Formats: sequence, structure tokens, C-alpha cells
Amino acid sequence: MHRVLICDAIAEQGLALLAGRAQMIDACALDRDGLIEAIADADAAIVRSATTLDEGVIEAGRRLRVIARAGVGVDNIDLDAATRRGIAVVNTPTGNTIAAAEHAMAMLLALARRIPAADAALKDGRWTKQQATGRQLYRKTLGLVGFGKIGREVAKRARAFEMTVVAHDPFVPDERIRELGVEPVALQELLRAADVVSLHAALTENSRGLIGADALALMKPSALLVNCARGGLVDEAALLAALREGRIAGAALDVFQAEPEPNPELVGLPNVVATPHVAASTEEAQADVAREAVEQVLEVLEGGRPRWPVNVPPLSPDELSRIGPFLPLAESLGALQAALLTGPPLRAALYAHGDAADEHLRIVSGHFLAGLLARIAGEPVNYVNAPLIAAERGLQTSRGAAAAARGYSQFLQAAVADEAGETSVAGALLDRGQARIVDVAGFGFDFVPERTVLLIWNARPDRPGFVGTIGRILGEAGINILGIQVAHEVLDGAGLMAVTVAEPIAPEVRAEIEALADVARLAIVEF
Repeated sequence: MHRVLICDAIAEQGLALLAGRAQMIDACALDRDGLIEAIADADAAIVRSATTLDEGVIEAGRRLRVIARAGVGVDNIDLDAATRRGIAVVNTPTGNTIAAAEHAMAMLLALARRIPAADAALKDGRWTKQQATGRQLYRKTLGLVGFGKIGREVAKRARAFEMTVVAHDPFVPDERIRELGVEPVALQELLRAADVVSLHAALTENSRGLIGADALALMKPSALLVNCARGGLVDEAALLAALREGRIAGAALDVFQAEPEPNPELVGLPNVVATPHVAASTEEAQADVAREAVEQVLEVLEGGRPRWPVNVPPLSPDELSRIGPFLPLAESLGALQAALLTGPPLRAALYAHGDAADEHLRIVSGHFLAGLLARIAGEPVNYVNAPLIAAERGLQTSRGAAAAARGYSQFLQAAVADEAGETSVAGALLDRGQARIVDVAGFGFDFVPERTVLLIWNARPDRPGFVGTIGRILGEAGINILGIQVAHEVLDGAGLMAVTVAEPIAPEVRAEIEALADVARLAIVEF
């Protein structure tokens, strides 16, 4: 049974999905040393924002296949280390979207209408009506820094208040932003124009400190800053100075550079509304992200591809249903090419024919490289780290449209070159997504890429008895033959036969076949 490390508390709805399908290991109270020890035998880890999985912790997870973040931000996970190890990192971008968007609006309203101060005064027995005078949102300009799922939901709610909404997101096309009635603008223009600046960007090395002294200097003295994304997006020292000096009017903060001990001077300012990183903390959101995290963990552990990967290109459910059959076929072509190599690969190319594969050739190519390198690299390789390992080994890779598809509507061709030259193989999907190998080095076939396949070059294809001789050797070794195909082509004076068998080929059996006078070459493919 798979072992899943629960590093931070998640909702019971997620744990219930794991019950009976995986062994749950409670690591919520462990320090870093304890986490390193516990993760050594784990197949998966689930975290929220409290636990940090740095390079050292990830390297200790020798069996680790997937890390799930029950939430959106993954800055507490070393993505480079996880990718290098072939560990899929997933998040849950939809589960807490509404909760985070609602909290951003709640923080903005609380700040603009001075609700926390008015509430505290009343509870203290003071009627401070004049001091509680606030500002309305109607016809104010909201600037969204980041226009992902949460930013879009905030925009919808802001428009209900009849706010003018502008947004800056270099990763979202302008036309996508305009679809929601939001105007795309440059960051500096946004900072100058907005009455409210709300942050919804991911924290990366490029975005760290995005709102610093220079950015704050561009904002109106009456402007409000809302940050329910990541504390590291804001230079807190610069923000503290700007708030104290009245260069901006106020800030609403749910996240901080140092958690759970934020700067008391900052959160103690009268023009700051602060909450302890609770934007996603609704009962509904916690249940949703726990379910989504666990579902993806199980998808990966059961051999599937996750819905929301962070360190590989994502696929929607519809895209995955269309492209899914191509992925094992691509890996099979990689395995086939690995068996045909006579030395280290120098170049590898994948060509596709078929709408789904054409649109997502980068993803399909990653699975092809995984099939190729997993059998020759001497280290764990899968679709997560295959492109990285290929680059490290100096393997030149390319991809494109297939020039010819042999009449198949769904077709993949793979060419790999080593010092001996280039070899091409091809596969196709039949009507029901059934995979077939249809070409091996120019020889035409139609066999299923499964189990163990012996590719035997016959130096004298005109002589009878070759098939019987191979059958006798395998039979005497107790190896069950599942299928035999002999290609019609004769290339360079040799023929080619593909024999699918049920058992692995022992070294002595291989040696006996290779010793036959008519055998020009033998390659064994483990699909």
C-alpha cells in the first residue's frame, strides 16, 4: 500500500478519500529532522503553507513520486529539486478560489470603511462615529496585479460594486483580460491610476519585492493596498515607511514575509487591517482543496497524470481525454528506440500527425524522452524530469509535424541518432485508441507494444526454418510466445522478425539466439 505523508492538517474530506487506498503517516508535528526521516519511505507528501519541503527534505524522499500543495502557492516547495528527481508537484487552484476572492473583497471593505477600528471602539464602550467615516468603492479604480483564477473572481465582485477594474498580468493575453470587462495595463500605469491595488500574483524570484519603495512612490496618497497572495510580494520595510508617512492611505494584509510572526510595527498601525493568512480558510474551501490534493495524489500513484501539475505543462480533462492515448504510445516508442541504440543518443526527434498530438507535442515529446532515457540513464526518469535530463546529457531534441503518416489518422514517428547513424520507428492509434508499432527501421509491422519483444534481423531471409529455430530455442527455455510477425521488407539483404513473449529473456537465451549463423542482430525491447 502506498504511504502518504500528511505534513500539515487537511480537512477530513480529503483524509476519507485516502482511507483504505493508502497508508497515512501523520507528520504534522515533526521538525525538519523528523520530516527527513519520515519522508524517506513515503510515496507522496501533502502540505499546506506551514511545512517547507526544501532540497534536503526532497532528496531524502527516495520513493517520493508526488507532492501535493493543498492550496495555490508552492513557494514552500523546492520545484527545481522536485523536478530533477522526477517528482510531480501539484496544487489545487480551484478549491479555494472563491474563498480567497471573497476575503480580498472583505479586507478591502473593512479597510475602506474602517470596520475593525469601529468595532473595537464600540466593544471598548466608545461611540466613535466621526472617526469611523470611511470611503465607498463605487466608481473607484481597482488595479489587479495578477489575473489568474482569484484575480478574475475579484474582478467580477468589484464590478458588482461598479468599480472600474484594470489589470496587469504578463502571462495572460490582453484579449483574455478584456473578456471580463477589465482593461489590461502596464504595471506602472496601474499603480498610478488605481485607488485600490490588490495583489494576486505568484511569488517567484522575479516577483519577490514587486511592491517596493519605487512602486509605492507611484501610488496615490489616497490609495489602498490589499495583499491576500504572498507576503514576499511586498517590501514590508518600504510599506511601513509609506504608511507611517502618509504616502499611501492604508493596507489590508493577510500574508507576511515572516509567518507566523509578522512585523508587529506593521500590523499595529491604525491604517492597517491584518488577518493571519486565512483567505482560504473557509470550511468549504478547506474541504475542496483537501479533496483535490488527495485526488491528484491518488491519480499519480495509480499511474495517471494529475489535473493541475505545477512543474509540467497542465492539461484540462478534455485535453487529457484526447491526448491521453498518445502518451503511452510515445513512451513505447522511446523504449523501442532505447533498445535499438548502439551508443549514447546524440539527437532525438518526435513527429506527430493527429490534432491532439499536434496541439500538445511538447507534452507528448516529454513522454517519449521518458521512455527513451528511463532505460539508459541509470537513474529514475519519467515525464517530469526527462526534458531536464535530456538537456543535461547534451541530447539535442526537436519535434514537429510528421511528413507522412502511412494512412493513419493518429500517428507518431520517432527518430534517434547515435554515432552509428539515425534510426526511425513509428506507432499509430487505431479507432479505439489501441496502440500499435507500425514501423521499425523501415520494416512494416502491426504489433502491440507490450511485454517483451525480440527484434531479430535474419541475414538470410530466403532460407526456410528460421521461425521454427527461434521457436524451438524459446520453447526449450520455457518462454511462452504470444505472437510472431515477419516484416515483408528486405533491407540491406536482411529481414526482420518481431516476437512477443510472456517472460523476460535470460542472458543465456539471448546468447544462444545471437550465436545462430542467420542472426545478424538481436534487440530486446521491454515495454
